[in-house]
Amino acid sequence: MTNTHRLLVCDDDDALRETLTEELDLYEEFAASGAANAQAAIDLVAQDRTDLLVMDVGLPDMDGREAVRVMRREGFRGPIIMLTAQDSEADTVEGLEAGANDYVTKPFKFAVLLARIRAQLRQHQASEDAIFRIGPYTFRPGAKLLVGERGSKLKLTEKETAILRYLYRAGREVVGRDTLLAEVWGYNAHVTTHTLETHIYRLRQKIEPNPAAAAILITEAGGYKLLP
Repeated sequence: MTNTHRLLVCDDDDALRETLTEELDLYEEFAASGAANAQAAIDLVAQDRTDLLVMDVGLPDMDGREAVRVMRREGFRGPIIMLTAQDSEADTVEGLEAGANDYVTKPFKFAVLLARIRAQLRQHQASEDAIFRIGPYTFRPGAKLLVGERGSKLKLTEKETAILRYLYRAGREVVGRDTLLAEVWGYNAHVTTHTLETHIYRLRQKIEPNPAAAAILITEAGGYKLLP
């Protein structure tokens, strides 16, 4: 089972917005919600985790590109895909300069938007701006940091960060010890499974309420998995 990406669709066309959120919700990898105007989208992004935003340009209360500028100034780093009825080069450039990551021109096929969404999420997860949810923590791999629900901060080492990032990307699938060693340390003859087990032990001391009975970083036959 993959981790769920939380998507927000902002469009004042009720039929289009509802159709998009319903179609995206059919995919287990997504949880989609909607906003009918720019201010609602700005507020939602500030209040709750949003992994990707689909943003219309022509909104009743504010130009969508200006709303994107506001969100970027306020710290939103997730991917933004703009929807527009205009297909001029100048229009596209303006949206990208405002902080959008991609542009889709109306009318469009849902399959095209879906492919763009998945591509942007893949790129973002590999970036330093990526933010993930692991148990009660917000995981910021770019900062090597886990932030608790009350704002407490746990500093991670480079290897601990790499282990969590790889396990997160695997969803709830078990990752073998040899695979994790190769991905985190490379093919280094001097690194053994004991090294990995030591790092897993230290990670559990940091993130588990009861390290002796792990509930987040689980040992399975042959490897480990996250229950985020």
